[in-house]
Amino acid sequence: MTHHHGSHDPAQPEDHDRGLSHDLPRIVERNRLDRRGMLGIFGGIGVAALAGCAGTDDTASSGSTPSGGTGEIPEETAGPFPADGSNGINVLTESGVVRSDITSSFGSASGVADGVPMTIRMKVYDLDGEDATVLAGAAIYVWHCDRDGEYSMYSDTVGGENYLRGVQETDQDGVVEFTSIFPGCYAGRWPHIHFEVYDSLAEATGAGSKLRTSQLAIPPDVCEEVYGGAEGYEQSVTSLAQVSLDSDMVFADGHSLQLGKVTGSLDDGYTIALNVPV
Repeated sequence: MTHHHGSHDPAQPEDHDRGLSHDLPRIVERNRLDRRGMLGIFGGIGVAALAGCAGTDDTASSGSTPSGGTGEIPEETAGPFPADGSNGINVLTESGVVRSDITSSFGSASGVADGVPMTIRMKVYDLDGEDATVLAGAAIYVWHCDRDGEYSMYSDTVGGENYLRGVQETDQDGVVEFTSIFPGCYAGRWPHIHFEVYDSLAEATGAGSKLRTSQLAIPPDVCEEVYGGAEGYEQSVTSLAQVSLDSDMVFADGHSLQLGKVTGSLDDGYTIALNVPV
């Protein structure tokens, strides 16, 4: 397992409405091998066995290798709104951040994020040489914007809230699940979910060193379905029309390992699943 540390954009909250300057990544030289390298060099796995990792939900099978992909989940920027202590604000050390339902705020805040229900399911793998094994006892911190494209703890309108942020420990199958809402689309970015992977729950809640910082991309057809059919997402229709996965500042250099697999419906809610090899 390779340890990586992402750089963080020091942008201030008022940068939220500055279009492409919002959440800009620093996707220069770092981790080119993670994104482009072929796992076929690891003889025990092979590319055929790993094709389609990001798009396949393996979370029901204990101990299985990822069903696809060509390497580790890419390292990406945490963006300007991580609240992981890297730019002053830190939710990770607050009591209550370890939870599965992230739709409401905790502590002294009481807001609830409205939107189409969505379960976020991630399965973490340890890729080490020829071995790909599920990573039990790790931790994932997830955060994303609300239906209006705003980030809790930063945006003026919801700066006092801390919803849509939470940490969980992976179970014996390497799996975490969060109950959330479908995020909106804001100017300059493709709809996405941020996450950080830590060695342990203690490391995460201590805002310690990260194994990986990355982002999950939401498939286009589901975005169009939600934004066009659900109340409250009207502004996302306009923002989505102005961006694509191929033009997005994070996903433009390849998104196959980060594109989640979605099941469900507008009426019943959705589940988005992603395998996370680190």
